[in-house]
Amino acid sequence: MATYANGTPSWVDLGSPDLDASAAFYGDLFGWTTTEPGSVEETGGYRMFVKDGKTVAGLGPNQEGQPPVWTTYLAVDDADKTAELAKGNGGTPFFEPMDVMDAGRMAIIADPTGAVFGIWQAGQHTGAELVNEPGSLTWNELMTRDVESAKRFYSSVFGIVPTEFAMGEGAPYVIFEVNDRGVAGVLAMGDEFPPEMPSVWVTYFAVDDTDAAAKKATSLGATVSREPFDIPGVGRIAVLSGPAGEMFAIIKNAPQPA
Repeated sequence: MATYANGTPSWVDLGSPDLDASAAFYGDLFGWTTTEPGSVEETGGYRMFVKDGKTVAGLGPNQEGQPPVWTTYLAVDDADKTAELAKGNGGTPFFEPMDVMDAGRMAIIADPTGAVFGIWQAGQHTGAELVNEPGSLTWNELMTRDVESAKRFYSSVFGIVPTEFAMGEGAPYVIFEVNDRGVAGVLAMGDEFPPEMPSVWVTYFAVDDTDAAAKKATSLGATVSREPFDIPGVGRIAVLSGPAGEMFAIIKNAPQPA
């Protein structure tokens, strides 16, 4: 990927209390290497995860008082304008737009359902250079108890088109579309989710073998939150918590029609 359209997830990064431990875990799990950390004064020691010579994700210290988490960033053409639109549509800024040296301009926002995400106006850093291959970002999913509010917010702020897909007897799955392309999903949180669990954006990484990757992750200190399961036409998925407690998902994508 060289560019990302407005409203498309373009980057993910992990806020961790132990950067070296997280670098080792994901290095062993996905075959990632990490760049040398930037200066603490300028970047807080931020690093890049690299796969096959291409950047795939970021790694930095988690904010004081915040749990370890993978953050999804949506690409935007204008961070300041988007942040104002977000506030006008019920979003809450955690960090107002700011420049990250010459890499780009970012902000951190909570949507009206409480899910926290970032926005990224690309400068020198456009986003993940490798996606949809084993060991790289392949999907981003908003899990929320208020799907209708989420649909209104993201369509109003980003111009995203929400499209519903029937899921048997359960609530329909919503696909966020940009330029007629599905870029993210929305999953309705039902009674099977603990009531204290907040709305959250979940990062999915592609793998060659979901069961083997889940087993390897547990041997490295992760916990399987949901054992591998199949969604016909989509793939085989498992939900994990990394050693620091951060949630993420892995998926072996089903073959897609030519």
